[in-house]
Amino acid sequence: MENSSSPNQFLINEAFTFDDVLLVPSYSEVLPREVDISTQLTRNIRINVPIVSAAMDTVTESKLAIAIAREGGIGIIHKNMSIAAQAAQVRMVKRSESGMIQDPITLPSTALVADALSIMRQHKIGGIPIILDNGKLEGILTNRDLRFEKDGQRPISEIMTINNLITAPMGTTLDEGREILQKHKIEKLPVIDKDNMLVGLITYKDILKLESYPNSSKDEHGRLVVGAAVGVTHDMMERVEALVNVSVDVICLDTAHGHSKGVLDAVKLVKSKYPDLDVIGGNVATGAGAKALVDAGV
Repeated sequence: MENSSSPNQFLINEAFTFDDVLLVPSYSEVLPREVDISTQLTRNIRINVPIVSAAMDTVTESKLAIAIAREGGIGIIHKNMSIAAQAAQVRMVKRSESGMIQDPITLPSTALVADALSIMRQHKIGGIPIILDNGKLEGILTNRDLRFEKDGQRPISEIMTINNLITAPMGTTLDEGREILQKHKIEKLPVIDKDNMLVGLITYKDILKLESYPNSSKDEHGRLVVGAAVGVTHDMMERVEALVNVSVDVICLDTAHGHSKGVLDAVKLVKSKYPDLDVIGGNVATGAGAKALVDAGV
C-alpha cells in the first residue's frame, strides 16, 4: 500500500535555538546579590535553591543527592532497592560532609589493616577513630599510618596513633577546630567529652567544603540534607524506621495517585509514630488532593 503522506509535510521550514531569541529585559533596581531564591520545602526544611531531584532509579542516589545539596537544593533517594541499601545511600549523604561528624565510623583496635583499608575505600574517608568497647577513644588511624603498610593481617593497634593524640573537648567550634588542625598539621580531630568518650570528629576536608559550597543545604548539625522515597507497602514502616535511624531529613510517600485512602492512611500512620518527621506526599493534580494530604499530615 502506497504511503499517501507527502514528503514535504515532514520538512521543517524554520527553527530556533536559544541564541536566536531574547527575553526582553525591563528596568530594575535589584542587584543579583540582593536576590533570595531560598524556599520552604517543608515545615522545617528550607533549601537555598528551589531544586529537588526526582526519586527515580535513573536519577537520584547518593552521588547526585550530595551534588544537589551542595548547590543548595535537595535530592530524594529512590526506593527501588532494599531497605538496607536505601538507608546506606542516605547515610552516605549525611556522612559526606559535616560541621562535625556526629557518628563517625570507628573501629576497635583488634581490627586488621585489611579491615581499615576496606572501610576507608567504601566510605571514601581518610581516617578512623579507634575506640574501646565502652566507647572511649583509644587512638586514630589515618592514611598516613597506612601509606606504606603492606601486611593486611597486621592488627591496627600496632600502627595507629596513640601517643600525643590530639583531641578537642565537646563544644569546640569549627573555627577553634580549624586552629587546632592547622597548629598541629593534622586533618582529623576527634572530639571527646570529659570521660574521654568519642562524641564526634572534625575534619579539615569538611571545613574546606564549607568554604567551597557556601550555599549548600544543611541540617542543624551541618550535614547535607537528603530525602528518601517510600511506597505504600507491607514493609513501609520498617523502611521508614531504617531511614529515620540514619537521620533522613524528609520522607516522600511516592505513589502514582496520592489522593487515595491507602496513601492518606499511610501518611497518618507515619506521622502518628514520627510526629516530628517531615513528610511529603503525592502525586496529586488537584487542590482537593493537596488539601487531603495536608489534612493527613504532610
